[in-house]
Amino acid sequence: MENSENKFLLVATTIFGLEEILANELKTLGAEDIHIYTRAVSFEGNIRLMYTANLWCRTALRILKPISEFDVLDEYELYDKISLIDWQEYLDVNGTLAIDAVVHNSNLTHSKFIAQKTKDAIADQFRNKLGIRPSVDLENPSLRINIHIDQNYCTVSLDSSGIPLFKRGYRKMTGEAPINEVLAAGLILLSGWQKNCNFIDPMCGSGTLLIEAAMIANNIAPGNYREHFGFMKWKDYDDQLWQEILKDSYLKQSEFEFEIFGSDISGNTLEIAKENIRSAGFHKDIILKGSSFENTKPTSVKGIIIANPPYGERLQQDDIITLYKSIGDTLKKNYAGYQAWFISSDIQALKFIGLHPSDKIKIFNGQLECRFVRFDIYEGSKKNGISN
Repeated sequence: MENSENKFLLVATTIFGLEEILANELKTLGAEDIHIYTRAVSFEGNIRLMYTANLWCRTALRILKPISEFDVLDEYELYDKISLIDWQEYLDVNGTLAIDAVVHNSNLTHSKFIAQKTKDAIADQFRNKLGIRPSVDLENPSLRINIHIDQNYCTVSLDSSGIPLFKRGYRKMTGEAPINEVLAAGLILLSGWQKNCNFIDPMCGSGTLLIEAAMIANNIAPGNYREHFGFMKWKDYDDQLWQEILKDSYLKQSEFEFEIFGSDISGNTLEIAKENIRSAGFHKDIILKGSSFENTKPTSVKGIIIANPPYGERLQQDDIITLYKSIGDTLKKNYAGYQAWFISSDIQALKFIGLHPSDKIKIFNGQLECRFVRFDIYEGSKKNGISN
């Protein structure tokens, strides 16, 4: 078993546009030697930090522990070098494994083939040594292995998260085009919301932004809803340490002095949001209302709006223009004193809001390149704030 104080390299993966936010999260948790890459952040830490990062990182998709790195030019070299790793150090023969492969700019181009060759090398090593081999379990393996090949350089990592970290565990139902939990939390953190005013999502869909805001507001660890992480099946898993980290997370929870409001024009969607909010334990903390945005009015003189309105993929062009014009009109009419953030892949539609953005951040929602745009709503915005 590895000494819990020994430090080693770790890599947290994330969504494009959230790398700086994730680096700040890791720094707050005590990570050292932090380096930012595209969709990933590397850092140094011990077992405690690895467990803690899985529990607390709102913007990480996976926490990986690299165990080997090497150049690789073809599948034969991949097989040979995977075979040089002593897999009995990480996996029992009666355990199960799953392999994820990601490849960029390499002679090896097919991720499923790379995963298959890796599995063959591991299985053959066990069979040659012990006469039997571990089996594959894609859903809940004893060990999930990540193979990352970039420009013929291969990094082999153990996936300490198992199920991706955006799967918090509270979302029981989804509506149309639900926002990823990691993206939702990332948008809130990108906005710089200091938990010092009301939070509003006027197009709340299945409620993900509202729930992530409530977790941030009450300092609840995003991993608190999950019962399992990949590291819990590792040979060196320290349950006593994990229980200590978990107990400490409960002590860090705090009270929120303001309010969180959500609304949606669809009654069916609102029912899904209610179910998810109840599952997350925030049914007494989040106020929901069936309403279009244009019929909403704030209950305080200042606050923040963060919303994920429909994009062009979900509405006809005429409907999109009408919707985004309506968003702008409602902001100018009802929300003076507020800061409003909207994410959309429809860059042209955002212009129909009719306000000059004070910030614009490039970010991806799945495969869609989006802009996360901020509008500061002042008195007289209708007259003075219209963009050209």
